[in-house]
Amino acid sequence: MRIVRVPYDHPEARKLNDAVQEEYAERYGDEGDITPLDPAMFEPPHGLYLIAYDDEGRPVASGGWRTQHANDEGYADGDAEIKRMYVVREARGRGLARRILKALEDDARAVGRTRMVLETGIVQPEAIGLYVSSGYEPTEKFGLYRFEPRSRCYAKPL
Repeated sequence: MRIVRVPYDHPEARKLNDAVQEEYAERYGDEGDITPLDPAMFEPPHGLYLIAYDDEGRPVASGGWRTQHANDEGYADGDAEIKRMYVVREARGRGLARRILKALEDDARAVGRTRMVLETGIVQPEAIGLYVSSGYEPTEKFGLYRFEPRSRCYAKPL
């Protein structure tokens, strides 16, 4: 397995994003995550987007981070926000999300970000388990879904 930096609008990134949106829609019964994302948000040094490829060269996991600054949505200066963490169903349980998460944390730390933050939901218990077991703690809600009752926000100092 190899992890590769790609642009957020790379064709395989779009394919994985479509898949995660379908899963969000299935789990939450709505249109998925409507957070506005621009490919420029994931360009180094202001962010990063990664895809993991299996031994046959198939894209099987993704994740990215983007810079955030203090604003009226609850972010703080120094924040790096995780977005679009996803592993295709047939590749789950192999530690891919954990490897991508560590690579994102290392990259954000290297460019001077001081805290990783993320938003997930209560119908994604496996995501919550990954983040908690990786040192993330519940934090005050932020972002587009800060008023959504099923939303949960986590943070980890870098």
